[in-house]
Amino acid sequence: MTREMSDVIDLLEELCGDASVPKNIKLKFQEIISSLKGEKERSMCVNRAMHNLEEIGEDNNLQPYIRTQIWNVTSLLEKC
Repeated sequence: MTREMSDVIDLLEELCGDASVPKNIKLKFQEIISSLKGEKERSMCVNRAMHNLEEIGEDNNLQPYIRTQIWNVTSLLEKC
């Protein structure tokens, strides 16, 4: 696993532990983490994770801070 991927997983796990993140979003983050930790085709997992994060970021009920963190994670994923 690359350093960038480890950073992505760490950030997503940090967001899962944030009390201000809605439960349904935490579940989606956990699904993304599981798929990134899996040993499947890396590019497919990254593309799927980026797509899912984009959908999560469009949620109107999401706090701006969380949305910014999602953009940061997406930016890191683009480097993977």
